[in-house]
Amino acid sequence: MILRPPGPDDEREFRAAQAIIAREGFDFGITLGELSWAEFLRDCADYEVGRNLGPSKVPASFRVADVDGVIVGRTSVRHRLNAALEVYGGHIGYAVLPAYRGRGYAKEILRQSLALAKSVGVERALLTCDETNMASRRVIESAGGVFDGSDGATRRYWVEVA
Repeated sequence: MILRPPGPDDEREFRAAQAIIAREGFDFGITLGELSWAEFLRDCADYEVGRNLGPSKVPASFRVADVDGVIVGRTSVRHRLNAALEVYGGHIGYAVLPAYRGRGYAKEILRQSLALAKSVGVERALLTCDETNMASRRVIESAGGVFDGSDGATRRYWVEVA
Protein backbone atom coordinates (compact mmCIF):
# COMPACT_ATOMS: atom_id res chain seq x y z
CA MET A 1 0.00 0.00 0.00
CA ILE A 2 1.18 3.49 -0.81
CA LEU A 3 -0.09 6.89 0.21
CA ARG A 4 -0.18 9.29 -2.73
CA PRO A 5 -1.87 12.55 -3.67
CA PRO A 6 -5.11 12.10 -5.61
CA GLY A 7 -4.51 12.41 -9.33
CA PRO A 8 -6.37 13.42 -12.47
CA ASP A 9 -7.54 9.85 -13.17
CA ASP A 10 -8.98 9.21 -9.69
CA GLU A 11 -12.19 11.21 -9.91
CA ARG A 12 -14.75 8.45 -10.50
CA GLU A 13 -13.32 6.11 -7.88
CA PHE A 14 -12.84 8.98 -5.43
CA ARG A 15 -16.40 10.30 -5.78
CA ALA A 16 -17.72 6.75 -5.26
CA ALA A 17 -15.65 6.53 -2.07
CA GLN A 18 -17.03 9.91 -0.99
CA ALA A 19 -20.60 8.62 -1.38
CA ILE A 20 -19.85 5.45 0.61
CA ILE A 21 -18.18 7.27 3.50
CA ALA A 22 -20.88 9.97 3.53
CA ARG A 23 -23.39 7.26 4.53
CA GLU A 24 -21.38 6.94 7.74
CA GLY A 25 -21.49 10.68 8.36
CA PHE A 26 -17.92 11.44 7.30
CA ASP A 27 -16.16 13.11 4.39
CA PHE A 28 -13.75 11.15 2.25
CA GLY A 29 -12.67 14.17 0.21
CA ILE A 30 -12.55 16.79 2.90
CA THR A 31 -12.86 19.82 0.61
CA LEU A 32 -14.50 18.09 -2.36
CA GLY A 33 -18.10 19.17 -1.81
CA GLU A 34 -19.46 20.65 -5.02
CA LEU A 35 -16.04 21.45 -6.47
CA SER A 36 -14.99 20.27 -9.88
CA TRP A 37 -12.26 17.65 -9.82
CA ALA A 38 -9.70 20.17 -11.07
CA GLU A 39 -10.69 22.59 -8.29
CA PHE A 40 -10.40 19.83 -5.70
CA LEU A 41 -6.92 18.86 -6.89
CA ARG A 42 -5.92 22.54 -6.78
CA ASP A 43 -7.32 22.76 -3.23
CA CYS A 44 -5.21 19.75 -2.21
CA ALA A 45 -2.09 21.39 -3.67
CA ASP A 46 -2.90 24.69 -1.94
CA TYR A 47 -3.43 23.01 1.44
CA GLU A 48 -0.12 21.18 1.07
CA VAL A 49 1.81 24.46 0.93
CA GLY A 50 -0.54 26.58 3.06
CA ARG A 51 -1.74 28.74 0.17
CA ASN A 52 -5.23 30.31 -0.13
CA LEU A 53 -6.41 28.96 3.21
CA GLY A 54 -9.24 30.52 5.15
CA PRO A 55 -8.57 31.91 8.64
CA SER A 56 -9.71 28.69 10.38
CA LYS A 57 -7.70 26.35 8.11
CA VAL A 58 -4.21 24.91 8.52
CA PRO A 59 -1.76 23.46 6.00
CA ALA A 60 -2.42 19.76 5.41
CA SER A 61 -1.24 16.92 3.21
CA PHE A 62 -4.09 14.89 1.74
CA ARG A 63 -3.32 11.38 0.45
CA VAL A 64 -5.24 8.41 -0.86
CA ALA A 65 -4.28 4.89 0.20
CA ASP A 66 -3.65 2.91 -2.96
CA VAL A 67 -3.37 -0.87 -3.13
CA ASP A 68 -2.50 -2.10 -6.61
CA GLY A 69 -4.24 0.87 -8.23
CA VAL A 70 -7.37 0.69 -6.04
CA ILE A 71 -8.22 3.40 -3.52
CA VAL A 72 -8.91 1.70 -0.18
CA GLY A 73 -8.78 4.73 2.12
CA ARG A 74 -7.35 8.16 2.70
CA THR A 75 -5.55 10.33 5.21
CA SER A 76 -5.22 14.00 5.98
CA VAL A 77 -2.11 15.08 7.86
CA ARG A 78 -2.43 18.53 9.36
CA HIS A 79 0.93 20.26 9.66
CA ARG A 80 -0.13 22.12 12.79
CA LEU A 81 -3.18 22.45 15.02
CA ASN A 82 -5.65 25.25 15.52
CA ALA A 83 -8.08 25.56 18.44
CA ALA A 84 -10.74 23.37 16.77
CA LEU A 85 -8.29 20.62 15.79
CA GLU A 86 -6.93 20.56 19.35
CA VAL A 87 -10.40 19.42 20.45
CA TYR A 88 -11.52 17.24 17.53
CA GLY A 89 -9.57 16.06 14.52
CA GLY A 90 -5.97 16.37 15.65
CA HIS A 91 -3.01 16.12 13.31
CA ILE A 92 -4.16 13.02 11.42
CA GLY A 93 -7.55 11.95 10.17
CA TYR A 94 -7.82 8.72 8.22
CA ALA A 95 -10.54 6.51 6.81
CA VAL A 96 -10.73 3.05 5.28
CA LEU A 97 -13.58 2.16 2.95
CA PRO A 98 -15.90 -0.46 4.48
CA ALA A 99 -15.08 -3.13 1.88
CA TYR A 100 -11.40 -2.97 2.91
CA ARG A 101 -11.67 -2.86 6.69
CA GLY A 102 -10.17 -5.55 8.87
CA ARG A 103 -7.17 -6.08 6.58
CA GLY A 104 -4.60 -3.94 8.40
CA TYR A 105 -4.90 -0.96 6.05
CA ALA A 106 -5.77 1.48 8.84
CA LYS A 107 -2.59 0.56 10.73
CA GLU A 108 -0.52 1.02 7.59
CA ILE A 109 -2.24 4.30 6.70
CA LEU A 110 -1.50 5.59 10.20
CA ARG A 111 2.11 4.36 10.09
CA GLN A 112 2.73 6.17 6.81
CA SER A 113 0.79 9.22 8.01
CA LEU A 114 3.06 9.50 11.05
CA ALA A 115 6.10 9.43 8.75
CA LEU A 116 4.51 12.17 6.64
CA ALA A 117 3.75 14.17 9.81
CA LYS A 118 7.40 13.89 10.82
CA SER A 119 8.49 15.16 7.41
CA VAL A 120 6.49 18.38 7.92
CA GLY A 121 7.86 18.98 11.43
CA VAL A 122 5.27 17.35 13.70
CA GLU A 123 7.00 15.83 16.74
CA ARG A 124 3.93 14.71 18.71
CA ALA A 125 0.77 13.92 16.79
CA LEU A 126 -2.67 14.34 18.27
CA LEU A 127 -5.25 11.82 17.07
CA THR A 128 -8.89 11.69 18.03
CA CYS A 129 -11.61 9.13 17.53
CA ASP A 130 -15.20 8.66 18.53
CA GLU A 131 -15.58 7.07 21.96
CA THR A 132 -17.48 4.17 20.39
CA ASN A 133 -15.03 3.51 17.54
CA MET A 134 -13.20 0.49 18.96
CA ALA A 135 -11.36 -0.22 15.69
CA SER A 136 -9.80 3.27 15.61
CA ARG A 137 -8.93 3.03 19.28
CA ARG A 138 -7.04 -0.22 18.64
CA VAL A 139 -5.24 1.23 15.61
CA ILE A 140 -4.15 4.37 17.47
CA GLU A 141 -3.08 2.42 20.55
CA SER A 142 -1.11 -0.05 18.40
CA ALA A 143 0.83 2.93 17.00
CA GLY A 144 1.83 3.96 20.53
CA GLY A 145 -1.05 6.32 21.16
CA VAL A 146 -1.17 7.50 24.75
CA PHE A 147 -4.70 8.23 25.99
CA ASP A 148 -5.14 11.89 26.99
CA GLY A 149 -8.78 11.93 28.01
CA SER A 150 -12.29 11.96 26.65
CA ASP A 151 -15.16 14.40 26.68
CA GLY A 152 -17.58 11.46 26.61
CA ALA A 153 -17.89 11.53 22.82
CA THR A 154 -14.32 11.94 21.57
CA ARG A 155 -11.12 10.26 22.78
CA ARG A 156 -7.76 12.04 22.47
CA TYR A 157 -4.40 10.33 21.99
CA TRP A 158 -0.84 11.57 21.57
CA VAL A 159 1.66 9.63 19.46
CA GLU A 160 5.38 10.40 19.52
CA VAL A 161 6.57 10.88 15.95
CA ALA A 162 10.09 9.50 16.31
